[in-house]
Formats: sequence, structure tokens, C-alpha cells
Amino acid sequence: MTTIEIPDGSPFGPNNLPYGVFSTPGTAPRVGVRVGDFVVDLAAALGDDVFARPSLNAFMAQGHARWVEVRERIVELVSGDVPDAAVHAVGDVTLHLPVEVGDYVDFYASEHHATNLGKLFRPGSPPLMPNWKHLPVGYHGRAGTVIPSGIDIVRPCGQRKAPDQDTPTFGESRRLDIEAELGFIVGTGSELGTPVSTDEFAERVFGVVVLNDWSARDIQAWEYVPLGPFLGKSFATSVSPWVVPLLALEAARVPTPTQNPEPLPYLKETSPWGLDIELEVELNGQVVSRPPYREMYWSPAQMLAHLTVNGASTRTGDLFASGTISGPERDQRGAFIEITWGGREPLSVGGEERTFLQDGDEVVLRATAPGVGGGRISFGEVRTRILPAKGREK
Repeated sequence: MTTIEIPDGSPFGPNNLPYGVFSTPGTAPRVGVRVGDFVVDLAAALGDDVFARPSLNAFMAQGHARWVEVRERIVELVSGDVPDAAVHAVGDVTLHLPVEVGDYVDFYASEHHATNLGKLFRPGSPPLMPNWKHLPVGYHGRAGTVIPSGIDIVRPCGQRKAPDQDTPTFGESRRLDIEAELGFIVGTGSELGTPVSTDEFAERVFGVVVLNDWSARDIQAWEYVPLGPFLGKSFATSVSPWVVPLLALEAARVPTPTQNPEPLPYLKETSPWGLDIELEVELNGQVVSRPPYREMYWSPAQMLAHLTVNGASTRTGDLFASGTISGPERDQRGAFIEITWGGREPLSVGGEERTFLQDGDEVVLRATAPGVGGGRISFGEVRTRILPAKGREK
């Protein structure tokens, strides 16, 4: 038996216990939980085959009461002795995509981000569209290109048209960007034709990941009118390997910013689900931004309510993202298009002036939140390197 030593102040203590899917050399992926600097194999530790699977989906589908029960069992387990065969050092395991993603929806819930992009994309016009403060704006993304941290991103190719060009050209994106976001994972789905209320959010959503919604801004700018993002977004979305349970975020709950005008009844919350989560954006080893999730105008409960209000169903493993997280200050913006104001105000990174991403760049996103009982809990990180494009100019 092993007693897991958890360092004082560890962001992966018993007040966190994020879930992930891992493997060791010669073994199949299965579900584990992070405790300090170790991963506990839950199939081996709890004797339950639902955790001997290559995703969290089967466990999540068992519902909220089961999530509470298992969390209580894990807390009890890690406070005592754990079977030796169930304990693995984090450095000895390979982490995988934690869920089998059903559908993927990306929202646009930061007023600061939406205002900045409105000014950049539509100069001379009101920065927010007339509907923005009445509903959480979103679009359907591509679930098949959601990938875990550690998988490199190949620079995408597509059509682009600069303002001074008469016709578009084809080639690699020259304005490759990040979007620092959080992703929310649906644990128990809903039936077709039955909306999910804001009060059901905690019963339906299992947990939260850090998410990087990669964006090719030049491809996006040319294609997005009239139907919104397509090839400028669909090539990749990266997520952290650890899923922080919603049950671990009670101490992070805060009110959302004042919503004016007052939302329609289906978007009202009896107990708001704003979250005091701090993100960090690092480029090539240098922190360039710290976006604050507490500034988000629309809450994830409102996003889920809006996603389903027309009767759209949800499934276990569905992923919906917050949209870029930005605050009011330059060093709180969650995308390089905002930080560098469309490339006109470069950053200094490693002694060089930088705007959009270059081949070989490494981007790391991290997030932390207040933990129940004090201290902070970690969501881990999304770490990705940019590779050269595979397509040719045509």
C-alpha cells in the first residue's frame, strides 16, 4: 500500500481531484485522478470497470449523484493508503483526450473581447451587434478536431484577402492566433425538444477544462460574413488533459457582471454561475497575458440554456466553450489579435517584436481558481507548438 504525500499548497490536493485519461507503457488508456504529483488508477483503486475505459463518458453518464458519491470515495481513499498498483508518478504516464467529444459549440461571451474585435473588424460601426447583450452568441464547431495538450498544430492554409487586394489568394495563414478559453463538458444529456434551464446547469455539466480555440484571423476575416467561423476555426481546438469537476469550484462562484438590459426569463439565474478563474497565456516561456474569467458577461449556465432553448438535445461528452476570455486591460486580453491590436502594437517577447504566431512558437495556457477551504486549485495546462504548413501556395 502507498500513502500519497501531498505537498503543502499543492494545487492538486483533495479540494481539486481532477479526472483524466492516462496510460502507462504497454497498457490501455483508462481513467485516473490527479493527487499531488501522482495519478491514481481508479479502476484499480475502486474496483469499478467504468473507469477501465478510454474516456470519462461512461462514468459521466451515470449522473450527478454518482459523481458526488465517487468524489467522496476518492477523498476518503487518498487520505489513507492506496494500493501500490494504482499509484503512478505524473511523469511516468501519458495523458490522452479525457472525453469522447459529441458536439462542440463555441460561444462569444466576453464583452471586452467582442467589443475589441468589433472595433477591429468593423471600424466606424457600433462594436457590439444589436443582439449581443440579449443572448449568448455562439457557433457550432468541429468536434473531430478537438485534441489534447501536447499535439502540435500545423499552420492552416486557406483563402485570404487583404484590404488592399482586389481578389483573394490561397496560402498559409499569416495571422495565426490563439483564444484563451474555458470548456464545459456535459455529463448527462437532454432529450430532443426539451430545453435545459439555468437551474439545471450543475446537474448536467460534469467539469471544466482549459481550452485554446486556434484561429486563423486572415482566413476568418475573409470568410466569416454571412455565416460566421468556418475554416478559420475548424482546423484544431486544444484542451487540457485534466477535467476539474464542477463540484470542486464552489469557492470560485461569483456573480456575473451586471447584465443590462435584463435577460429574457429563460436566461435568468436564481444563483449566478460566474466563476473567479484566472488564466495565464505564455508565449515561448514568457507570460504575456492573464485573462480573468470573472469578467465574462454571460455565464456557462446561460450558455447551456441558450444552446438548448430551441429544443436542441445534448449528449454525454458534448463540449461548449466560453469564447475568448478578456479583461479591460491590455495584459488581460486572451488573443494576440487583441493584445497587439490587429498587429499594429507588437509585443516584446524574448527581445523580439511579435504580433501573430510564427512556426516553432510554443504556447501554454494555464488556469487556477480558489479552492474550497483555501488555497488555489489548478486546471493544468494546454501546451502546443506551431509546425509549418503542409499545403503549398496556389
